[in-house]
Amino acid sequence: MREDWFFLDSGHQDAAINMALDESLLNWHSKGEIPPTLRFYGWSTPTLSVGHYQRVHDSINFNAMKNYRCQFVRRLTGGSAVLHDNELTYSIVISEDHPAIPASVREAYYVLSKGLYEGFKNLTITVDYATPENSEKKDRSAVCFEKAAFYEMIVDGKKLSGNAQTRKKGCLLQHGSIPMSMNAKMLYDLFRFPSEKIKQRKLAAFQNKAITVDQLKNKVHTFDMMKNAFYQGFEKGLHINLHPFELSDSRWQEVYHLAETKYRSEEWNYNRLLKESIQNV
Repeated sequence: MREDWFFLDSGHQDAAINMALDESLLNWHSKGEIPPTLRFYGWSTPTLSVGHYQRVHDSINFNAMKNYRCQFVRRLTGGSAVLHDNELTYSIVISEDHPAIPASVREAYYVLSKGLYEGFKNLTITVDYATPENSEKKDRSAVCFEKAAFYEMIVDGKKLSGNAQTRKKGCLLQHGSIPMSMNAKMLYDLFRFPSEKIKQRKLAAFQNKAITVDQLKNKVHTFDMMKNAFYQGFEKGLHINLHPFELSDSRWQEVYHLAETKYRSEEWNYNRLLKESIQNV
């Protein structure tokens, strides 16, 4: 029997609104105000999002961020930095004690990624689940799409989508990036490297580590094409029925307040981990 979920299509928003809306959905679900919810969204401005615990002052080139007019935001979830631009982004909120959600973070990725698997099938793309070797897990990178984590989607060993997850207030939030195309030069310009030579070498190697939907199919995909494919994919892969959800004015005000007080603040985006590191010295 299929379960009824909410579906929210929030369109293209800026970085702070996007992250505040994901957190708000988690909060509302934790209070029992909404059922499990799938959200699709895009980014009004190219944005570099970094993981909740990622240190940025030594790795991110903030001068390049300004030159590219790229926004910057810290996610509630973990993982490495992601450049969000021409992509479909999804998020899911669901209770940790939901019967379909395993206690293991890794296995929860597998369950929820079934929607992605079916979505790519709708685009006639055959994907595999990444299962990194232990030696690869130790080789960390500040750039998300350089390496695939467990149960992320890959094609011929190249990463096609990235996911991140957190569990708070008895709820699980998972969101992920599905790029139609990617400006790899811009991505690598946003990071600091010991030398230009090393940056160029890593940029060249990136072509063998990641791929996009447009590259695979050799055609341009629109945001609406992606939404249609993955809407059906999540319904089939998760055995759910999706029902439209629209935010009331009061809920939007809650999102705007969280965006202003948290996700636009220097304290959250830049200074929090720096202060913690100083205190621990």
